[in-house]
Formats: sequence, structure tokens, C-alpha cells
Amino acid sequence: MGKKIVSFGILIALLLVTILYSAATGSIKVGLIELAQGLIWGGNESVEVVRDLRLPRLFVAMLAGAALAVSGVLLQAVMRNPLADAGVIGISSGAGLVSLLMVTIFPALYFWMPLFSFLGGALACFLVYSLSWRSGLSPLRLILVGVAVNATFTGLGQSFNYRGSYAVTSVNQAISSIFTLKTWSDVEIMALYGGIGLVLAMLLGSWCNMLVLQDKTAKSLGIPVTKARLIVSAIAVLLASVATAVGGLIAFVGLLVPHIARLFIGSDHKWLLPFSALGGAWLILAADTLGRTLLAPTEIPASIVMTVIGGPFLIIMLRRSERVHGH
Repeated sequence: MGKKIVSFGILIALLLVTILYSAATGSIKVGLIELAQGLIWGGNESVEVVRDLRLPRLFVAMLAGAALAVSGVLLQAVMRNPLADAGVIGISSGAGLVSLLMVTIFPALYFWMPLFSFLGGALACFLVYSLSWRSGLSPLRLILVGVAVNATFTGLGQSFNYRGSYAVTSVNQAISSIFTLKTWSDVEIMALYGGIGLVLAMLLGSWCNMLVLQDKTAKSLGIPVTKARLIVSAIAVLLASVATAVGGLIAFVGLLVPHIARLFIGSDHKWLLPFSALGGAWLILAADTLGRTLLAPTEIPASIVMTVIGGPFLIIMLRRSERVHGH
């Protein structure tokens, strides 16, 4: 218990320091005292720019990171596979493709992007389940099918780039993972849908603890396995889809964060879910801040930073899982 509380305390302190650094650093540099005074009393043009441009970006990055990390925890519980992640198995790319397709065809429905993203994510999740199910869930088959589904949806999404349409270009920018020009309305959408998903996820810790067991064992403990799997999957898809609709396509968050979180606080989902939410918020905020400041004024998208970190991490995890299973 003591180690868990200390781990939470360190992570919260790390997140707060990163928030303050991210808010004060950029093309317009503002001291923390000046920032606080400007936010409270107003009348400072630099602080107003920070408030209207940098702070929404900061909140969207944190909320998207929290949503993707918690989505990863839920998917790993449902699929009994530590390699499951919305980005790896195609849920994020499915969400991005359907929202891109619908908004391209019906531009007036731009503000319904979270709904379209959810439908796309649900379609990808259904395809992964149905194509990988063969008298049970095989962790390896599930990942291989997920990678194939992800590649298909990603390829279809990228094919839109070659149509030369301004509308398509602008929508592509909307679902890219550069958090530039995010507004407080984006924060509201992310906070509403993402907040609902996060609260529901926190209430499902005991179900997640049961779902990682074999189905027969979970049923003997009184858990409605099929119903629980559907509900947990739906919440995971909601979180990943909203994060994709507002924050863009970012892979590996749901893979990295839960794995590292288990090293610090164990596998009890009642602790793992809130810790992963904080860890995901910090990771994406740190990735976005790094991408924004490293080669300023040029920006590196958070998705590229995460790919550079996550790719080698996935290889290490695959090698470890092979060693564990003795292959």
C-alpha cells in the first residue's frame, strides 16, 4: 500500500511540474507568477494568447492521453493480452477512417466527429474479435488480426491524401496528432465524452480483475462474462475513439502506460486504472511539449514521438513474452 501511494504522489508531482513547464514554455515565454496574475486579473496580452491557444492544447493532450491509457488497460483485460492497444489492433485507425469519411461526405456534420469515431472504432473492434475468434481468444492471433485490420484502415485513410481536396486536407489536419489550434470547445468535447468514459472505467475495476481469469473461473465467481466483456469493450472503444476524434491518431499509449504502471502498483485494476489515467495524461503532455519545444519553431507531432518510443518498447515486450512462454 505504501509503495502505491508513493508512486501516485510522485506521478502527480511529475504531472504538475510538466503542466507548469508546458504552460510557461513556447514561442511566447511567460513566467509562472505573471501567468497566474494574468489568468486571475486579466489585462496581459501574452497571457491571453497562452490562455486561448496553449492551455486548450495542454488539456486536450492530457485528456487524450488519459483516455488512450485507460482504453489500453480495458482492452488488455478483455482480451487477456498485455499487447492489446487501441492503436496496435486498429481501433484508433478505424475511428479515424470513419470520421474522416463521414466528415468528407457531410462537412456540415463536423461536430459529430466523436460519434463517427465511436462507430469506426466499434467496427474495427468487431472485426478484430470476429476474425480472431476460433473456439476462444488466442492472444497471438488477436494481435496479428489487429495489426492487419490496423494496416487496412490506415491505408484507406492515407488514400484520401491523394485526392487533392482542400476539405480532405483540412479534415486530415483535424485528426492528426499535432495539438495546434485546439480550442476550449475541443476541451469541452474531450472532457464530456472522455470524462464519462473514464468515470465508467473506474467503476469496472472488479470486472476487469475477473475478466483476466479464464471464462469458467470468472463465471463460477458470478460474473456475467459475455455481458462484462461487451460493456468493457464498448467503454474502451469510446475512450479511444474520442481521443482519436479530438486528439488525433496516437499509437502505443495504451501499450506503454499500463505495462509500466503494473511495475509500480501491481495488477489490481482498482489501482491500475486511475494510475494509468494519470500516467497517460503525463506521457502525452510530455510528448507534445517535447515535440513543440525540441526543434522550435518546427513542431514534431506527438504521434511521431510516441512511435519512436513505442516501437522499440513493443519489440522488447514481444521478446519478453517469448521468453516467458519458452519459445
